[in-house]
Order: sequence, then structure tokens, then C-alpha cells
Amino acid sequence: MYTFDGRIRYSEVDRRRKLTAEKTIDYFQDCTSFQSEDLGIGLDYMSERGIAWVINYWQIHFYRRPVMGESVRTGTQPYEFKGLMGLRNFVMETPEGERLAAANSVWTLLDMEKMYPVRVPEEIIGKYELAPKLDMEYSPRKIAVPKEGGECREDIVVRMHHLDTNQHMNNAQYVHFAVMYLPADSEIRELRVEYRRQAVLGDRIAPVIYRTHEDTYLVSMNGEDGKPYAVVEMKLYKEVGK
Repeated sequence: MYTFDGRIRYSEVDRRRKLTAEKTIDYFQDCTSFQSEDLGIGLDYMSERGIAWVINYWQIHFYRRPVMGESVRTGTQPYEFKGLMGLRNFVMETPEGERLAAANSVWTLLDMEKMYPVRVPEEIIGKYELAPKLDMEYSPRKIAVPKEGGECREDIVVRMHHLDTNQHMNNAQYVHFAVMYLPADSEIRELRVEYRRQAVLGDRIAPVIYRTHEDTYLVSMNGEDGKPYAVVEMKLYKEVGK
């Protein structure tokens, strides 16, 4: 497993000094980016070939959120390449081995000019050493949105600071906004995000919030046509403030 060591910064925590869900995703994204750079298939390599990895799906289990100043080790390992897709696990642990978070993710390789998925070339596959799937509970990739009963919230306009190097709204930004609609001091135990299409500069996102179970909230990040850019599902620990 590829790993890098870090320390939780003040800029990454909430009002209770705990690492946010959004910043956890940032650690995971940084980890896979560092691995790609070290293998010689990073941003320059991808840009020269007009391709990029785009996230389709996150599933993250949160066991304990680290606090400001705490040292953490973040790791990643791809476990399968399948046609147009790459499947990859992530973990965040303490230096002593306590597991803080574990994740599954699904990525598609995209032709950035045609905006169309392409088969992962052997040149890229050959750079990685596949590992067995992480021992965790895997949920379905598709997230069903209720047909009625949602609560609409104020539109979000995609600004320049929301964009990543692919010129799309970064996937962690959807989580940043979705978490704002949870009850105060909620603790997420499982996060799932299904990304259905890319939001770009100037797009308007209309969040619709559903409470699908006692401990589960779902946010559909809809476009002006009513179709989701992304669907975010958050299952909470029953005791708020755990």
C-alpha cells in the first residue's frame, strides 16, 4: 500500500477541532495524486495525453475523526482495473495503527477533449501493483433519490475557487455543502457519494434534502433541469456528538 504521513492542521478541522469529512476526502485525493506522481503518471503525464481520472463514487466509513495536531498516515491501493474504470481503496490510520477511516472509490478515465470515457491503457495499468480489496462492508454504487418529500435549499453557484485542475467542481466540494444541512455536531459513520455529471464554472446547483431514515440524510445536488450532478448520502451515529 502506498502511504504518506501527515498532521491534522487547524485549517482542516471543525469547531470541535475534528477533521471534517471534506478534508478527509482531500487527504485521500492527495494520496492517490502523490502515488501517480511518484510512478511517473501524474498531472503532466495525463495532461500531455489529454486524459484525466474522474471520480464516480465514494464510500467512506468513519471510525474516529482525528483532531487538530494529531499525526495520521493515509494509504491507498488499487484493487482492479476494469475497462474504462479503476477501483481503489483508501485508509487513514494513526501511526500506531488505529483505523480512523476506510474508503472504496470508483474512477473513470476521461478523454478531456471529447469528454468521453476511454479504456485504461496498459501503460498505466502496468505501473500499479494491485492489492486485495480492503476488508470493509461494501455498499451498492447507485444511490436512489426519493421521488417526493424533499426540502429545497438556496442555490449554490459554482465559483472559480470550487474548481480543480480538470476545470470541474471538485468532488469534495459537494460533500462540503451537503454536510452543512446536517443537524449541528452530527457525526457521520458512513458517507456515500454518487457523481452523475460534472458541474462547471457558473452552473447553479439546487440542493434538495431528504431524511430517508432516522439516522440517514440524503442530499441531491440538482441542476436547473432537476437532474442531479451528485447524490450524497450520510448515515449518522445515533448519538450526536460521539
